Amino acid sequence: MTLSKALRRKKAGLVRWYRMWSRIAWGLLRKNHPLLVHLIPIRQCNLSCAYCNEYDDYSAPVPTAEMVRRIDRLGSFGTSIITISGGEPLLHPDLDQIIRRIRRHGIICGMITNGYLLTAEMIQRFNRAGLEYLQISIDNIQPDEVSKKSLKTLDKKLLLLAEHAEFQVNINSVVGAGIRHPEDAIVIARRAVALGFTCTIGIIHEDGGQLRSLNETEQQVYRAIKNLGKQWYARFNTFQKEISRGRPHEWRCRAGARYLYICEDGLVHYCSQQRGYPAIPLEQYTPENMRREYSTRKACAPYCTISCAQQIALVDNWRDPQTLTAPARQPEPLVQLQAPLRE
Repeated sequence: MTLSKALRRKKAGLVRWYRMWSRIAWGLLRKNHPLLVHLIPIRQCNLSCAYCNEYDDYSAPVPTAEMVRRIDRLGSFGTSIITISGGEPLLHPDLDQIIRRIRRHGIICGMITNGYLLTAEMIQRFNRAGLEYLQISIDNIQPDEVSKKSLKTLDKKLLLLAEHAEFQVNINSVVGAGIRHPEDAIVIARRAVALGFTCTIGIIHEDGGQLRSLNETEQQVYRAIKNLGKQWYARFNTFQKEISRGRPHEWRCRAGARYLYICEDGLVHYCSQQRGYPAIPLEQYTPENMRREYSTRKACAPYCTISCAQQIALVDNWRDPQTLTAPARQPEPLVQLQAPLRE
């Protein structure tokens, strides 16, 4: 790495650090704006992992003009962070334009991708557009029928990121239902750290939507990776200690208020696994909606493994008890796909 590139990365890292902590501080001072939004520009994915319920193989990209309108609406709310997700967001042809629009509002911009479509030229475009963090989930060393997101197939992409990316890169692995070789996650995490990336670990729900406690091997893998992932945001996953043992976790989910999931149709949902409620079009979503959901207790919260919703809730868990009850028709939890900062 050249000295100029090393200095650019160092500068970008300091700016990211300042922007992130200033947003957290602002969130502690004020509670009337979304802290994190997951925004879906396309539902289609180039893979078909067996445990995923967040993709199809046919949907067209959301028109860029419509994405711009949604971003502008989120900007009007004072949103702190937008994470672009999918489906597979790299399939959207104007992704760098979407990133630029997010940054134009001063919003922190991240992305969750399977990484398969990354090229050096694409990474450099993301640098210029102002992408600030990117997460890739890698589930195993060798691809199998459960997941194609393997270290074998993605290692070349990781090398491209190590060489060209000026944004933060996090590698996430998962343990739980469906993952046949949980010990692979340790190899993946060590590779991430060796390349200068951060690493995290997530826990997957069973097909029925309920948490299954981790077995002894999975527990050991979980602890090993937690020790490797000592970056600041990895430390905000303390809720996983109880979840990994199959125990309920008491917290105040602020989904629908501090955390929003905006699907490809432009509807606001609690999260990727609670699609269907409140399902209000973003252009009709109001501060009153957010105030109501801020104070609404979610029945799915005790066994939730969605890191992003849990992490955002830490800002407000200490204040404002939830006194409202979600409607009786609230959907049952779906099988969870890990997404820490992303999901």
